[in-house]
Amino acid sequence: MIIVIIGAQWGDEGKGKVVDLLADRFDIVSRYQGGHNAGHSVYVGEQAFVLRLLPSGIIHNDKICVLGNGMVIDPKAFFEEVDQISAKGISITPERLKVSSRAHLIMPYHRALDHTSEERLGNEKIGTTLRGIGPAYEDKVGRRGIRVADALSPEILRLRIERNLEEANRIIVLYGQQPLRADEIYDEISPLVERLRPFVTETSHFLADARREKKKILLEGAQATLLDVDHGTYPYVTSSNPTAGGASVGAGIPPHHITGVLGIVRTYATRVGEGPFPTEMLDDEEDIAHLIRERGNEYGSVTRRPRRCGWFDAVATKYAAELNGFDSVALTKLDVLDALEEIKVCTGYEIDGERIDTFPAVSHDLRKIKPIYETLPGWKSDTLGITKIDDLPANARRYVGFLSNFIGVEIGLISTGPERDQTIILNDSVMEGWFKN
Repeated sequence: MIIVIIGAQWGDEGKGKVVDLLADRFDIVSRYQGGHNAGHSVYVGEQAFVLRLLPSGIIHNDKICVLGNGMVIDPKAFFEEVDQISAKGISITPERLKVSSRAHLIMPYHRALDHTSEERLGNEKIGTTLRGIGPAYEDKVGRRGIRVADALSPEILRLRIERNLEEANRIIVLYGQQPLRADEIYDEISPLVERLRPFVTETSHFLADARREKKKILLEGAQATLLDVDHGTYPYVTSSNPTAGGASVGAGIPPHHITGVLGIVRTYATRVGEGPFPTEMLDDEEDIAHLIRERGNEYGSVTRRPRRCGWFDAVATKYAAELNGFDSVALTKLDVLDALEEIKVCTGYEIDGERIDTFPAVSHDLRKIKPIYETLPGWKSDTLGITKIDDLPANARRYVGFLSNFIGVEIGLISTGPERDQTIILNDSVMEGWFKN
């Protein structure tokens, strides 16, 4: 069994908790794209784990975790995270954690270029986390990136740094920053690469062996569908493919071996940074946005930036379901809505007076959208920690059913709080089957 977990909105849907829940049923958990620009928060009792690069399955000491070839890895950030998680009693060894030899490295000049890129774009800036993710992917596609396997050779590492820095410094200096020195970068990166060496594995081969041994594999994406570089709100997107198709390429697993796709959907929408957001709560709804932000702790787990909040966008979520082929959906943060009298759901768009029921490709059109809402009654009672669907208030059950019917996919899991046991698994769902297998 190989299951892919995908965020269906703009990220921060609660993938970390769901991966953590499912990890017990799997042998291997693998990331397949992105870098340390997004954090997954996992709560176990009194302990909170914020994971940026490491798969959420690392919290389970008996699981093997993989950083796939589709990722970009900052060696310094990698070991900072390893050391932080190890200090909380989690064993992280080369036997438990495999890093793809084909993954690309984020270098100090990538971070500097990220700053200059945002400065250059001015009012059209993307709103990146400035961690060098985009420039590292640019170098990868431009065939000048430094892969983990390349960096293991000191001669190649030094040569690539010198070659790439010559071009990078032209841009860095142009925007008034001090040029970087190749020898200083080499001296910083070289010992980190040596420390990384025991973790380096030909992960696609490792996963192929695991498939032959009938091991169960969970593939975990970062960011989300509407941030996909091909299918998201371009150009306000990430630099990789978080969608289900990206899982095959980014982990090195043949598409026909993937047996299921799980979409993670929050009961409302949020977005971090710039870019169109059709259902954003603005003006007279700012008080509701503030209430949701505080109840849902809607601040970046890595950056602590406040997230923009909005109503559930069923049109965009249906688009994500069709694009990824969701077999089941996990609905998170139901309890955050407990305080609302009424809850809006966007069921259509209007652009220049014309109704459309599909997700536009052009971000300019997305900015002109007038959302068409259906208003549902709230339930005004506490759902925190409920573990049985029949114990939910009637209006909460109606809300869940409405979302499922519109997007055309079963909701197999409902999260009613941040901890593992604050979860409802629906009987006879695809999700229940994954938990039992």
